Amino acid sequence: MRMEDRMRRARLRAKLSQQELATKIGVQRSAVAQWEKTGGNLPSMNHLIDIALATGVTLEWLGTGRGPIKADEETWTPAVQTLDYAQDESEYQCLQDLRRLPHQLRESLVAIIALLAKNHS
Repeated sequence: MRMEDRMRRARLRAKLSQQELATKIGVQRSAVAQWEKTGGNLPSMNHLIDIALATGVTLEWLGTGRGPIKADEETWTPAVQTLDYAQDESEYQCLQDLRRLPHQLRESLVAIIALLAKNHS
């Protein structure tokens, strides 16, 4: 099975439209359509992780077609823990926005957040 087929299958298993998946992972619907299109663009690794988390499939299956489509909770260890990635929607949105900033601005913002957190602990 090709990656575009696995992506479509994952999205449909999660009962998400292309627009709903796009909104969840912070991209345009056209990006999802392009990823699901035969011969279309491939998603970045960050987007693959986002898609796996949003659709509940394993990253290995989504990226390679190997392994289980869904984790067996007793024997499988996920490559990405949801709580390590984002604990809620606001953290998720902050991560998406932070990744769009230039490196220097990103570093400044991280320093500001560290100061705010220090003052509130």
